[in-house]
Formats: sequence, structure tokens, C-alpha cells
Amino acid sequence: MVRCVADAFRDLERGPRTAPPKLTPRPEAPLEDAHALILAAPPPEAARPQRWPSPDLLRQLMAAKAAAQEPPAETAAPAPSAEELAARRDRVDQILRAVLAEPDAGFRAVGVLYQEFMVRCRIDGLGAAVPDLGDFRRMLTHARAGLGANIAEDDSWQDVAARALLLPEDMQGVFMMLARAAKEGWPCPSDAAIARAYGSHSHRRARRLLSYIEDQGLIVCQLDGGGRRIVTLVELAWATAPGDPNAEDLAAEHG
Repeated sequence: MVRCVADAFRDLERGPRTAPPKLTPRPEAPLEDAHALILAAPPPEAARPQRWPSPDLLRQLMAAKAAAQEPPAETAAPAPSAEELAARRDRVDQILRAVLAEPDAGFRAVGVLYQEFMVRCRIDGLGAAVPDLGDFRRMLTHARAGLGANIAEDDSWQDVAARALLLPEDMQGVFMMLARAAKEGWPCPSDAAIARAYGSHSHRRARRLLSYIEDQGLIVCQLDGGGRRIVTLVELAWATAPGDPNAEDLAAEHG
């Protein structure tokens, strides 16, 4: 046996050491078998057992989903008292008067006045209590007529406010100014004062405005023997004292 092993080693030593490797020939197989092997369907996978979560876990998941969808609970702020509302109205009135006291405030666009009004309200700490643009327009109409925010509390002005709605919005302040002068028995506002309340410098436009309001059946204008004007509100029996239509606008001079 030792001799056989030695002979085998001598055969390995005599063989070339740099011989290239040789490929093993492929096994001979029919072409039909190879084609069937390629197109054969894969073997079915073993069915995996389905694992369902426990009922307790499902309840926990549903509760967590419902809690995520619910909005955070908000603490309702207490409603302001009557005294706080009155104090807030006074502060808003003061701010509006300060805005209208600026030079040429009566001739600025409503949007410009509202922006300045909002800034002043925020500086004063009113925050969310700032009126919106619609409320500001009504406040501006009352302010130009010399009325405060407490007009809604005066029953005698309810009919006046209802009649003012028959006019365009930019004319309502003029009508209320005339109504206030008539209610208090003050002299009829001059053309300059009416033009300023309307947001204009034109005295002629003020006279046309009075004619328009009279044509709507809301007022009656007449002159006394001295050429002074008297305005009477229809159905209310309120009349102004005689006033000079050509008088200067004292509010503009002192505002």
C-alpha cells in the first residue's frame, strides 16, 4: 500500500503545474425537460398562521385613535360683566375719537382709518375685542354724527337708525347728525359741517346731499326770514334751530 501511495505522488510531480482548469461537461438532458423546468410554476408556499391581536389590545388602539382625533378641551372664558362691557365701549369710543382727531381724518378712506384704529386698539390691550370692519363702519357713522357707542341703548334713536338704513351708507352719518341737532334743538349744521361728515370739502355737494335726503321723504328743509336753514325730521316732530348754512365748520377748526 505504501508503494501505491508513492507511485501516486510521483505521477503528481510529473504532471504540469501550469495546466489550466477544465470545465466539467454539462449533463446530457433532453431539451423538453429543460423547457418544462423553466416554465414550471413555483411550488406553493406553506400557509402562515394568522395572528390576530388580543381584544384588550384592540380596545387600547381604538381608544388611542379616538383620543388623537378629539380636539383639545378648551377652558371657556367667563363672560364679561356689564361694567366690563361699558368700560370696553368707553375705551373704544376714546380710541375712535383719537383717530378722527387726526388732521384730514374726515377725508381718509374707511380702510385707512380702520387700520389705524386696529393698531391703536391693540396698543391699548383690547386684543380680540377689536370690532370688525362692518362694526367699525357703523361706529364711524355714529362718530361723524357726534354719537357714541351707547346709541343702541337709547330707545329714542331706534327709529332714527331704522330710517337711516333707507339711505346709502355714506349718507347715514349726515342724517344722524341732522337728527341729533333736531333732537337737541341745536342750530342746523352748516354746509361745511355736512360736507365734512360726508367726507368731502365741497359745500355744493353738501347741499345736493340735503336735497337727496329730502327727496327720500326723511327731512324737510326751509329757510327763515334771515336766510338761516331749518331741518325738520318727518314724522318725528324734531326740528333744528335756525342755522347759517355758510358758517364755518367749528368742529374742523377745533378738531
